[in-house]
Amino acid sequence: MLYAGFMSGPLPPAPSDHRPLDAPQLLSIGTGADEPCLRADAARNRARLLEAASRLIAEHGVAGVTMEAVAAAAHVGKGTVFRRFGDRTGLLTALLDHSARRLQADFLEGPPPLGPGAPPLDRLRAFGVAVLYRSVEQLDLQLAAQAEPARRLSHSAVQALRTHVMVLLRQILPDADCELLAYTLLAYLDPALIHHLTRQRGVPMERLEEGWIDLVARVTRTEPPC
Repeated sequence: MLYAGFMSGPLPPAPSDHRPLDAPQLLSIGTGADEPCLRADAARNRARLLEAASRLIAEHGVAGVTMEAVAAAAHVGKGTVFRRFGDRTGLLTALLDHSARRLQADFLEGPPPLGPGAPPLDRLRAFGVAVLYRSVEQLDLQLAAQAEPARRLSHSAVQALRTHVMVLLRQILPDADCELLAYTLLAYLDPALIHHLTRQRGVPMERLEEGWIDLVARVTRTEPPC
C-alpha cells in the first residue's frame, strides 16, 4: 500500500488565510447549503438528527435510515426532518459532510504527500489513494447518498475535489485541458465503480491503488514511482 492511512487521526484545524485564491474552500459543516447561519437551537436540532441517523446506520445499516426512523429516534416530528434536510438523499449527504471536510483539510493543509509541501505529482497520487480508502470505508453510505448525475457533479464537495485535482494538473501539465482531465481522473474514484470492482468483482484494494498510480502516470505522461 503506497499511501494508505491518510484518513486516520483527528480533524485538522481549519485552513488559514494564506491559501491561493483558486484553492477549494472547506465545506461549512453543520449547516446545509441553503442555511449558512443556523440559530443555536436549530443547529442543536440538526446535530441531534444526524446523531440519530448515525446510530441507525451503526445498528441497522444504511437501509435502516429513513426520514421516519430518524424522526422517531430523535423524538421529533417527521416534518422536522424533511424541513432540515429536504429528502433522504439530503440527510445522507449531510452525514458525509464531516468526512468530506476532513479529506479537504488533509489535502489543503495536512502533511505531505497528500498536503502541501510535496511535488504536485506526488500529491495527485496520494489524493487518489486517500479517496479510494475513504470510499471503501463508507461505500454503502456514499452509494445511498448519491443523487442523479446532474446533482452529484454539482455538489460542493465534489466540486472541491475536482478543483483540487485541476489545480495539481495545471502545475504538472500547464498546456493541457486540465478541467476535462480532472473529470477523467475522478471517474476512476466514483463510488459506484469502486463498489462494482471491490464487492462484485473481488478486486483487491492493492490493485485499485496500483491502477490509480498507473492512470496518473499515463495521464500526466510521467514515469510511475519505483
